[in-house]
Formats: sequence, structure tokens, C-alpha cells
Amino acid sequence: GAPKFKWSHLWEPAIVNPVNLKSYTIPIFNLGDPYARAFHLSWLGFFVAFLSWFAFPPLIPDAIKSDLHLSAAQVANSNIIALCATFVVRVGVGPLVDQYGPRKVMAYLLILGAIPSGLAGTARTAEGLYVLRFFIGILGATFVPCQAWTSAFFDKNCVGTANALVGGWGNMGGGATFAIMTSLFQSLTQTYGLSTHVAWRAAFAIVPAPILLFVAVLTFIFGQDHPAGKWSERHTLPVAALAVQQGHQIPNIQPEKSLKSSSESSKDEKDPEGNAAVTVRPAIADEDLALVKSTVDVAINEPLTLKTTVKILTNPLTWLPALAYLTTFGVELAIDSKFADVLFVLFSKRRPGFDQTTAGYYTSILGLLNLVTRPAGGYFGDLVYRHYGTNGKKAWTLLCGLIMGAALVAGGFYMQNNRTSGDEQLSVLMGVFSVAAIFSEFGNGANFALVPHCNAYNNGVMSGLVGSFGNLGGIIFALVFRFQTEVGKAFWIMEAEF
Repeated sequence: GAPKFKWSHLWEPAIVNPVNLKSYTIPIFNLGDPYARAFHLSWLGFFVAFLSWFAFPPLIPDAIKSDLHLSAAQVANSNIIALCATFVVRVGVGPLVDQYGPRKVMAYLLILGAIPSGLAGTARTAEGLYVLRFFIGILGATFVPCQAWTSAFFDKNCVGTANALVGGWGNMGGGATFAIMTSLFQSLTQTYGLSTHVAWRAAFAIVPAPILLFVAVLTFIFGQDHPAGKWSERHTLPVAALAVQQGHQIPNIQPEKSLKSSSESSKDEKDPEGNAAVTVRPAIADEDLALVKSTVDVAINEPLTLKTTVKILTNPLTWLPALAYLTTFGVELAIDSKFADVLFVLFSKRRPGFDQTTAGYYTSILGLLNLVTRPAGGYFGDLVYRHYGTNGKKAWTLLCGLIMGAALVAGGFYMQNNRTSGDEQLSVLMGVFSVAAIFSEFGNGANFALVPHCNAYNNGVMSGLVGSFGNLGGIIFALVFRFQTEVGKAFWIMEAEF
């Protein structure tokens, strides 16, 4: 079924699996193709969410902390609260994606998140900051429709690469936010002469809120719910008939009438109660049946029920990617949230000119690695899948986590015990933590190459559950930093735990 890769696949129209209408290729440069538009809007929505969700950490070490008179404990509390909101919302968003589709959920999350983003400058106390960061944390849930959207549009030969690309390019927003917000703040204070009190508040009004609303409008106008068209039409695919034939129950599909010969045209049916039943397109030709090899090939997102909830919660394949993502993405969140503050504390007095902006630029490097690292993790996941199946994806995911953990333990011990000169220590720390970040991001991509194979009929729920565990890891690691203030020790403690 799937063709061998050609560079022309990047700009030619998508090559589509006739069974499920998912694409075998990722036409990145063909914006007239609905598969390309779904791809780009999914990562763009997640990317711009970071412009608000992670806009506080680069400005906290000096500007916000001094303006609001925050203690170190209050800064840590605000980081934890932001992650708690995302953890809760990701769990709830998963069923909404399966019910209403990823496009609409993505757009509405961006709109909801734009409201507290526009109000960020109203914070006057630590408590006010807590409230704003909690509601801005809604934006972290954009990851769920981001992953579910590409999972619905791309076939299993490339879905790991597609998920990793959109996740990685979206996560790159974490690094971009550090560069954008610190540069904007510096420009507002040094070029335009604004005070610190005004500048950080103006930065939120200038960047996050307008961009969030703009991308939400783009999503509504140019996005497509599903390869079949509208989300409500997702059961009109030929594969729906095969799913019914295999015993899967689909609402308003009549099993005895759903599977037709390829020469018959589809027509509307009504169920016994007179409601319009879903129209199934001309069904699968015999030669296409050979393309169907697993549940992933025929699965269509279904609304969550009590029965499927129990099935998901008792399935071991639910918890492997969830726990793996807890460690890999949890570490990435911990680094993004805390590393700039750590660098500022370590080097602001030891290196002339090492200020909040410099610390933000160094931290942005680790986030910007997502441009290649997370996509590479997903690509290698797809590669090993061709030879070793899902077991290969599992092994690759676990290997990334082990290497990441070893690097963080080494970096934490070095930071805790070494007192060399500022330049030498900074170089070593950036090297070691870059290794940790690279394999953390490899692991993120590998993990969401595996997710589409787990509970395939509820991919939105699965994406939300696994994504929420990533935030749970961020919360746990943030708590480690909250209660273990010795520089370096928190890094190796959080990895020793897992």
C-alpha cells in the first residue's frame, strides 16, 4: 500500500489509502491540499499556545519577580498551578475531541486561552498571578487536538512522523517564547523607555492574545475536520463498513446494509426510528482488503462510553505511553520552566552581563531543538515499526527515557558538586542538559508514534490521557524544585525517582 518515500511527496497531492482515506505521505509544501492544511494548523495552534502558556518563565527571574515582590516559593507555586490547569483540561479535552473533532476543539481552546492572556497585565499580587496562570494553562491542552488531528489524517506508515513533527514544531514554541518575550521586553525597556512595571504587562498584550485569536480564525476558515469532510461524516468512509462487519458497533450504521460491492453507489438509509443513518461510500475492493492488517487501519474516533472507559483503563497499552510521557515531557516542562531561573541564579553574579535576557536565550536553545529532535524521534519510531512492529516502538521509547535520565543525573550531580569558573561550568551544563533535552524530545516523538496504536477507536481520549500524564510529570518535577532548593540536587532527584 504505502509508496516508497520520494522528495516530490513533500509538494505533490497526498497519496491516500483507499480504505480509510488517510494519507501515506505528508505534503508539507502543498497548502492547497487539505492534508497539508490539517498538518500545519495542528502544529501552529500548539505553537502559538506556548506564546502565552510559557510567556511568564522568561520574564519571571527578574522583571515579574521584582515587580510583584515574589518569593522563590511563590514563583515555584505559580509554575505548579499553570501545569495543574493543563493536566485537568487535557483529560477533559480528550473526549471532546472524539465527540466534536480536533479542529473545533483547537480553535475554541485558543479563543478561551486568549482571554486570560489579554488580562495577564492586571496581575498585582502573587494570588492574582496564580489565577491568571491557572486559566492561561488551558492553552496547554491544545496538544490533544494537535495530535488527534494528524492521527486522523495520516496513515500508520507515517503517523509517527506526522505526530512528532507537529508535536515538535509546536513544542518549539516553548523555545521561541523565551527568545520572543525576552527580546520584546528588552526592546520595550531599552528602546522605548518603558519601566519594568509597564513593559512586561505590555508584552502580553502585544504578542500572545492577538496571535491566539488570529490562529483560531485561520483554523476555522482553512481547516478540515476529517478526511471525509465534516467530523459528523467520518463514518461515511468505506472502512466503517468493514469495522461493522468485524463486530464494532457504530451509531446509526446498519451492519446488514453497510458493506456494498464496489460497483454499487452509496445511498441514504434510515434506522427503525426514522433517523437518518450514516451513508457508507462504495465499499472496499478485494485488492484493498489486503491493506487492512490491524485495528488502526479501520478505527474511527467514537464518543466515550462507560464500557470503553473501563476498557481503556484496564488496557496495559494505555499506561506504557502515559508513564513514559510522564517522564520525557515532564522533564521538558521542568527544564523550560526552571532552567532559565537556575542559570540566572548561578551566573548573574559570576559573569558580567549575564542577565535575565541572557538566561532566557540559553534556555531557548533547549526548546528550539524540537525543530529536529521530536520529529526524529517519531521518524525512528515509524522506521522500527516497519521491521519490529509496536514492540520496536516500545523499545525505542524506553531507550530514549533511559539515556535522558542518565544525562540529567550526571548534570544534577555536576551542578551540585562543581565550583569551577563560570565559563567552564556553563559550557558543561549546556552540553549535558542538551543531551538530556535531545533524548527527552526524542522520547516525546517516539511515544506519540506509539499512541495511535493504543485504544485506536478513542484516539482523542488516549491523546488527552497521555498528554495529561506529561503535565503530571511536570507538576511532580516542579514540586521537587519547590521543596528542594539546592541547585543541581533537584535535577538528579527527579530522575532518580523514575
